[in-house]
Amino acid sequence: MFLQVCLYFYCKCLWRCLKFVVRKLTGQCELQRICYNTKPGAARTMKIEASLKGSKSKRLQTSVSVHPDAIEKTIDDIMELKRINPDINPQLGVSLQACLLQIVGYRNLIAEVEKLRREPYDSENPQHEEMLLKLWKCLKPNSPLKARISKQWCEIGFQGDDPKTDFRGMGLLGLYNLVYFAEWDTEIAQQVLSDSLHPKYSYSFAIVGINITDLTYNLLVSGALKTHFYNVAPEAPTLTHFQQTFCYLMHEFHKFWIEEDPLDIMEFNRVREKFHKQILKQLQNPEMALCPHFAASESLINM
Repeated sequence: MFLQVCLYFYCKCLWRCLKFVVRKLTGQCELQRICYNTKPGAARTMKIEASLKGSKSKRLQTSVSVHPDAIEKTIDDIMELKRINPDINPQLGVSLQACLLQIVGYRNLIAEVEKLRREPYDSENPQHEEMLLKLWKCLKPNSPLKARISKQWCEIGFQGDDPKTDFRGMGLLGLYNLVYFAEWDTEIAQQVLSDSLHPKYSYSFAIVGINITDLTYNLLVSGALKTHFYNVAPEAPTLTHFQQTFCYLMHEFHKFWIEEDPLDIMEFNRVREKFHKQILKQLQNPEMALCPHFAASESLINM
């Protein structure tokens, strides 16, 4: 343990000495070198984030957790602290602002998603009930729901006659994602539902959707989705980005399930874990955008 501590401080000191030497040779601080030598997207933003967090300056360390409204002031503070003339380096401020918007936005997105996850479904809340009924109408437009408490809910993959009990694990987040999928990717959602009812591939659509919500949530909280969001969101990633990612993962898991050709639903955990590892591997690539058709990559140019 003592040797490990010594090695840590040795490497830390060596790294700072190296940074000092490079700055003297290039005339640029680390933030400048990253912005000038790394193209916009996850590769640049993650390097900027690591540099700020690893700084010996408390002001730089805390810059990744400021309020979005304080980002412009924070950029001015960074430029002043690093003795960078904004008139000579105007593009640097623009690049740093784009990175900080993504970094701060990711943290805020986690908080927003966590709030939804912690809010339980309340059958006495008209808005909750309205969303649940919208889910049915989007998925089964030609089959009217005969009653709020009904075995019909099993037709879209809930476990019993009242779906509210199935949302306990993911709270409102599970419902939000299912409704978004059914409303905005209606054709795909209906096809996935239809396939899930086939005897060969049988699984509970809604329950799997809540489970994939859990998978998407864990990818977000662990930081694994930074690669994806920093590549598709030119500024702060939003709840819509999260829901779009859920739709993508739900569809991809469905295709993966069919390809795996499991014997029955008892193999769900094995297939899910294998799928999870595949997604994690993809996200290790700094160029990765899971659903590039949602990307606003053109907006990242010249930032």
